[in-house]
This record gives sequence, C-alpha cells and structure tokens, in this order.
Amino acid sequence: MAGIVPVSGITTQIASGAASAVRQGESSGVAKAGESAQGAFGSVLKSAVENVSDAQQQAVQSVGDLMAGREDNFLPAVSAMAKADLSFKLLLGVRNKVIDAYKQTMNMQV
Repeated sequence: MAGIVPVSGITTQIASGAASAVRQGESSGVAKAGESAQGAFGSVLKSAVENVSDAQQQAVQSVGDLMAGREDNFLPAVSAMAKADLSFKLLLGVRNKVIDAYKQTMNMQV
C-alpha cells in the first residue's frame, strides 16, 4: 500500500495546467472552433484519471482483504497492485507528454 501514490495530486496539476492554457488562449484571442475538441480531450483525460483512481482503490481493497484474512490467495492482491502501478505510471507519462507539448506550444514564436 505504501507504493501507491494518490491520483488527487496529479488531477490538481492537470486541472490547473488546463485552466492556465484556457486563460492564455482566451487572452490571446484564439478562435473558439477548438472548444469541442477541448471538451472531448478533457473528458478523455478525466476518464483516464478516474480509471487509475479506481485501480488504486481496488488494489488497496485487495491488500486490505489479504491483511485482514478475508482472502487466502495473495495473487489477486499482487495483480491489483501491479495493475494500479502500471496504470499510474502510464498516466504520469501522459501527463509529462501533455506538459511538454504545452511548453513547446507556448515557446512558439508568432
């Protein structure tokens, strides 16, 4: 359980970065044609964060069941932990790519 990092910190970072990008786009007069794409991207990102959070909660539940003696087989707990860890690492990689793309976009000269 100690190896699982809560998703709430990443969710906050992504939300603040997206809000900052929207504010800068509005202040620079960016056309509003991309609003539907922005909403679709936001919903996909939110869904991914919720899936990772669910995987982490399931891993915590599996380990809790194992520790409390409600489950004798440790393989489901190990599998849930591995799934949660891999999901979190993938989400972290996506977040890093989004941040890099945002930085590159902001560094473009007009």
